[in-house]
Amino acid sequence: MTFRFSSAALTAALCASVAFPAAAEQVFNRIASFPVALNLPSDKEEKTVTSAEIIAASEDGNTLIYSDSPLGGIGFIDISDAKAPKALGALMMDGEPTSVAVSGGKVLAGVNTSESFVKPSGKLVTVDIATKKIEASCELGGQPDSVAVSPDKSFMAIAIENERDEEVNGGAIPQMPAGFLVTIGLKDGAPDCSTLKKIDVTGLAEIAPEDPEPEFVSINANGEIALTLQENNHIVIINGKSGKVTNHFSAGTVDLTGIDTKTDGQLKFTDKQDARKREPDAVKWLDNDRIVIANEGDWEGGSRGFTIFDKTGKLVYEAGSSFEHAVAAIGHYPEKRSKAKGIEPEGLEVATFGSDKYVFVLAERASVVGVYKDTGGEPQLMQILPSGISPEGAVAIPSRNLLVTANEADLVADGAARSHVMIYERSEGKAAYPQLTSATVDGAPIGWGALSGLVGDPEKEGILYAISDSVYGNQPSIYTIDANQKPALITSVLRVKRDGQPAQKLDMEGITLDGKGGFWVASEGNSEKLVPHALYNVNAKGEIKTEIALPKELLEGETRFGFEGVTMIGKGDDATLWMAVQREWGKNEKGMVKLVSYNLKSKEWGAVHYPLDKTKDGWVGLSEITAHGDNVYIVERDNLIGDKAKIKKLYSVAIEDLKPGKIGGELPLVKKTEVHDFLPDLKAQTNGYVVDKLEGFAFDKSGKAFAVTDNDGVDDSSGETLFFPVDLKGTN
Repeated sequence: MTFRFSSAALTAALCASVAFPAAAEQVFNRIASFPVALNLPSDKEEKTVTSAEIIAASEDGNTLIYSDSPLGGIGFIDISDAKAPKALGALMMDGEPTSVAVSGGKVLAGVNTSESFVKPSGKLVTVDIATKKIEASCELGGQPDSVAVSPDKSFMAIAIENERDEEVNGGAIPQMPAGFLVTIGLKDGAPDCSTLKKIDVTGLAEIAPEDPEPEFVSINANGEIALTLQENNHIVIINGKSGKVTNHFSAGTVDLTGIDTKTDGQLKFTDKQDARKREPDAVKWLDNDRIVIANEGDWEGGSRGFTIFDKTGKLVYEAGSSFEHAVAAIGHYPEKRSKAKGIEPEGLEVATFGSDKYVFVLAERASVVGVYKDTGGEPQLMQILPSGISPEGAVAIPSRNLLVTANEADLVADGAARSHVMIYERSEGKAAYPQLTSATVDGAPIGWGALSGLVGDPEKEGILYAISDSVYGNQPSIYTIDANQKPALITSVLRVKRDGQPAQKLDMEGITLDGKGGFWVASEGNSEKLVPHALYNVNAKGEIKTEIALPKELLEGETRFGFEGVTMIGKGDDATLWMAVQREWGKNEKGMVKLVSYNLKSKEWGAVHYPLDKTKDGWVGLSEITAHGDNVYIVERDNLIGDKAKIKKLYSVAIEDLKPGKIGGELPLVKKTEVHDFLPDLKAQTNGYVVDKLEGFAFDKSGKAFAVTDNDGVDDSSGETLFFPVDLKGTN
């Protein structure tokens, strides 16, 4: 029977992906995060680019081994205590490692040594895990990609890609020389190079049959090899012992509906793509008869999901856009990849935990792992796990109830996240992630991300409003969040408009209620991009009714780090808006920033100075301001992540001390009081690395406090959004 995606299946998948399981149900949660830069050799600079791509585990499950292509080595991690992984160093390979597999006590690494695209070469390197020493090497005759070991440890297979040059002929194939498959016999876990067999796979694919480009390889218990030819959009089944091709078939195409195909600063899942080539990357055997492929795509394809075939080529299940919709519902959709290949499912792992067989689907651009339970037909989406940036490979260790992902992106040059290995444990409990998801409207999720400001509803407990920043510049939005549910749910969205059209030139960073059913919004501004620093009054229908520009005196010394929060003190037309400026403006503000006031009745501007904490690295600024009781509460943070993050705090300033001075003159300096340190919260939420952008903080009607992080629209970000209650004991 062939299973196809349906709207009913999507609804069930979304519910499964966000619903908390019963207490006795087994779920995966992240327990540790390991930056692979900790494995840098002593002779390398701290900012040397590293990566974790394909990952494997020793047979006892206590050591992880991953390929690190930019470093030119393989890294080792001690996970005997999985919650406290330890660096075991890296071994240089004299080439570019592309993949690793484990056989007995050995690591088998495919290493690219190619001189050029037209002169490819590579080797298989055997490393002893215990000593971390190279024991042998086999020349492969081409550029290796994927490496796999047969379940009975009798042989291994290596996909020799001989990849194309994307700068030649628009990246189209054929580009010779052709790729092929290699098998090598194993003896006591070690390859016997004398048994190397080259298997020709030319003449099979419908697309460029003379130039196959093998991408990924997997071997079942019968010794059958499944091989993807990604650029050729083809799958080959091979007898591993004889080397004979027993079947081959096209990966085919998918008619996609309800997707976003335009990179335009909007999240609109209303487009379609007909006959989209799957162009699969990873392949895994589900059993001896079925395979699953991740349809990343390449030069003219990518169907944004995954597919299950039997080995005869019969379609068993097609995910269509369902996985991408589930990803969008938790705020991980990468809008900047819309016109390309969307979330790009790339890696796969298949493993049985207890009586449950799982398929783990890694979405490279969304930085998540879809956890699906195999049912024999349509798989059931159980969870979506947060990963580091760009998950490339994964390994399951069922004997220890562990799942591990390797995430390739290293953004050290931008002062952002390093490449990480993430460790998850399956146990009884509740899913820690997502903490925020969205409802389905007209068959698609409410797209969201980059939440930058927060305010509570005055009449309903647990109801808050959040805004998105300039990442979605053509779709400025105010989201309604129901925090009474777990995870919290975005129930509706209000689009901000001018004259009925999406309001342009906004960078909404702060939001507060206007007392009339609408909102005041603070836009940060960036003169270089012609985005003004301003305040906007938005009515209940989303229309901008009033625009207030900043006075000349305030704009002197401006930077792009403008208003990051707004709150209202008082009621009615005589109320005063207070805004937090993120960073210092002008030469006279070193170590200080302005809290700016605007009286709605008199239209007078004023300001006070607020003293910033100090840090050795990066910068410190303000992210939010909200009035509650006798104080305003201010989020102050540095721009650092991980172990380098030091300042993520909540301070209070007494409202009676907010006596603004004239802008341009001497400003009063207010006293701040530390109320809460967010660092323990950020470390404990999902056991990932500390994210830098804690940007929203608010109280609901009952006085309960909530905080939210900005995921930058999943652009050079892991995409994780943390939305959580904050315990403020003694706060009035």
